Amino acid sequence: MQIAVTGLGKRFQRDWIFRGLTHVFEPGTATAILGPNGSGKSTLLNTISGQLLASEGTLAYAYGGRPVPVEEVPPLLAYCAPYLELIEELTLTELLQFHTRFKPLRPGVSPVRLIELMYLEKSRHKLIRDFSSGMKQRLKLGLALYAAAPLLLLDEPTTNLDRTGVDWYREHVHATAPGRLVLVSSNVPEEYDFCQQQLSVTDFGAQAAR
Repeated sequence: MQIAVTGLGKRFQRDWIFRGLTHVFEPGTATAILGPNGSGKSTLLNTISGQLLASEGTLAYAYGGRPVPVEEVPPLLAYCAPYLELIEELTLTELLQFHTRFKPLRPGVSPVRLIELMYLEKSRHKLIRDFSSGMKQRLKLGLALYAAAPLLLLDEPTTNLDRTGVDWYREHVHATAPGRLVLVSSNVPEEYDFCQQQLSVTDFGAQAAR
C-alpha cells in the first residue's frame, strides 16, 4: 500500500489543524506521527485514512501497482484507536465471528488462534461490556494487528494498557508490521520506536496557514 499526500490541509471552521503536508508513505515502511496532545495527530491520521475529508490538497492511494479509489480503501485498512467502539452486547467469540466476516484475519490465524494470541482464552464466552479497559484495548489491537490488511493505522496504541499489555503490544507489532504500511500516532516513544520515519504535526500546524 502506498499513500501520496500533496499539499494536504484540514480545518474546522476557520481553524487550520494542519496545512501544506506533502509526503509519500511507501509500502513496507512505518512512520510515527508525532506531536503533543491536541496538536491534531488523530485528525491527520483520520484524514490520511480517508475517513475525514481534506479541506485542501490531494491523497492518492495505490496497492499492487494500481490506483485505489478512496471508497475502496476500507477493506485494505486496519485501524486501532481508543475512541473506536466495540459491540459490547456480544461475547468475545461472537464478536470475532462477526468482525472477521468483514475483515478477515491474516493467513494462518483463526479466531480461536487470535484469542490465544491475545491471552483471552478464559474470556472467550464473556460479554465485551464486562471486559476491563485494558482487555478492550488489547482486543482492538489484536483485531488490527492480525487483520489481513496492508495498511495499519495505530492511534495511541498503548492507551489503557498496563506494563504487561505494553510489552504484549511491542511484541506483536514487531511481529505483524513488516511488509505493511504502518502509521502510528503517538507521543510515547515505546509505541513507535520501531518506526523508520517520523512526521511531526507541529511542522504543518497553524503557522503553516499564515
